[in-house]
Amino acid sequence: VQLQASGGGLVQAGGSLRLSCAASGFTLDAYTIGWFRQAPGKEREGVSCISSGDGTPYYVDSVKGRFTITRDNGENTVYLQMNSLKPEDTAVYYCAADAYPYYSGTYYCSVGGSGMDHWGKGTQVTVSS
Repeated sequence: VQLQASGGGLVQAGGSLRLSCAASGFTLDAYTIGWFRQAPGKEREGVSCISSGDGTPYYVDSVKGRFTITRDNGENTVYLQMNSLKPEDTAVYYCAADAYPYYSGTYYCSVGGSGMDHWGKGTQVTVSS
């Protein structure tokens, strides 16, 4: 079971990036998936999560209207489209997955992903002003 996050980079404020989280060894659509980020000196934060089943998305307030999470079941990949990036979005971004059916994406994002079983390596996003 592996998650591979990619798509980070250096971008100017106002720019866009699309992060990808590709799964191998399991089928993502049965899992709650989340994107999390951690900036230096700060706690890990849930950015956007999508529940298994009905696929209800959750976004932290600071990214609402700018970020979009989508799940491509055919590609077994979850994407995070990030538009109108700001310097405060700079962080290492991680994707995570968990199959426990009773915790929603909203829950996992609200606790910073605590308890999620599977984590990918992070991808650095740097937004310059």
